[in-house]
Amino acid sequence: MSVRRIVTTHDEDGKAVVWMDGPAENVKRPNDHIVSTLLWSTTETPVDYTEKFDGGSRILGTAPPENGSRFIMFEVLPGGRGNFHHSDTLDYVICVEGEMVMLLDEGEVIMKPGDVLIQSGTNHGWENRGDVSASVAIILLDGKPKREGSVSGMTTAR
Repeated sequence: MSVRRIVTTHDEDGKAVVWMDGPAENVKRPNDHIVSTLLWSTTETPVDYTEKFDGGSRILGTAPPENGSRFIMFEVLPGGRGNFHHSDTLDYVICVEGEMVMLLDEGEVIMKPGDVLIQSGTNHGWENRGDVSASVAIILLDGKPKREGSVSGMTTAR
């Protein structure tokens, strides 16, 4: 998956301008079927949007920085499945293409393009049972309470 990332800012005269425009390059491939691309992250809320730092260049685990956010594109190739896990975050998940299956402790949800999921720190896993790639945009917001073993989104028993 190649994601074009466009970032705006203000020039020295206060006018809105494009600061970055090109492929997002912070890509992780935890296995042969999954691609995760970090588009942006923040380290505080409210965020200082005047800071000239590439929030997509940070090296992060599953969870965002404390009090911050993490914005990724997550692609699962046909037949791929991610680890079952949870993080102490509130997640906004938007299905962009294909059909993505979110597995839960009990049951599952099939997401199709345009579907939006609000996830509240639940145990879950992602799976693509289709024959085309499936991708979701995910915005993770740091949350509370903090639970043992979930700060970095570590795998949990299912």
